[in-house]
Amino acid sequence: MERNKIALVTGGSRGLGKDMALRIADKGIDVVLTYHNNQEKAEEVVKEIQSKGQKAIACQLNTAKIDTFDAFIEKVTAHLKEKTGSPNFDFLINNAGIGINKPFLETTEDEFDSLVNIHFKGVFFLTQKALKFLNDGSSIINISSGLARFTAPGYSVYASAKAAIESLTRYQAKELSDRQIRVNTVAPGAVATDFAGGEVRDNEKYNNYVSSATALGRPGVPEDIGGVVAFLCTEDAAWINGQRIEVSGGMNL
Repeated sequence: MERNKIALVTGGSRGLGKDMALRIADKGIDVVLTYHNNQEKAEEVVKEIQSKGQKAIACQLNTAKIDTFDAFIEKVTAHLKEKTGSPNFDFLINNAGIGINKPFLETTEDEFDSLVNIHFKGVFFLTQKALKFLNDGSSIINISSGLARFTAPGYSVYASAKAAIESLTRYQAKELSDRQIRVNTVAPGAVATDFAGGEVRDNEKYNNYVSSATALGRPGVPEDIGGVVAFLCTEDAAWINGQRIEVSGGMNL
């Protein structure tokens, strides 16, 4: 019996990551998702994926703590080896993140380090450690942001880290080509979630601004993003590599 393909989605317990995990499962792919501290929400996503007929587990991971990555990878791959006969998986979606909305002049070194560790350094080294267990011909999807293309005051560090991810994506696509591993970036626009304190979702003034700046006239919702990530996990996307795909409804065109 052929083994199902498997995706590892970081930050899959809520928001964009949750929808990515669910939409990936709709493609017949099993899912390993990570959560930072909300195990209950993560297990709810696992049950929802299982109700679709796919296998899923949730594992705790703080993507800012690089020294925990070896133990995390060992735990995940041991589970996969036990359940499937192989420790390998097929898709890595680097989604986990936080938002700190702080003016450039007021940003502290600790806030800078937190954002860079999660959004760049953590992605860099988690991917590096996962590569041993990614099958040849697999796919890596790095989540960036529309803010790497346009500006919104208060996101200088976050956006800079995302710009770094977009550059990293191209380097990875080039350097991993000998294993036929595809690497792409998905860059959401403003999305109504609890990200950055729920500003897009809960601040009516900001919500209206986003709507006015977006060609399709509204902020995004998680369901706008997950399907694009799931598509990149299919054979239909087999010739897409080293690309930045913005999913913003046409924001700041």
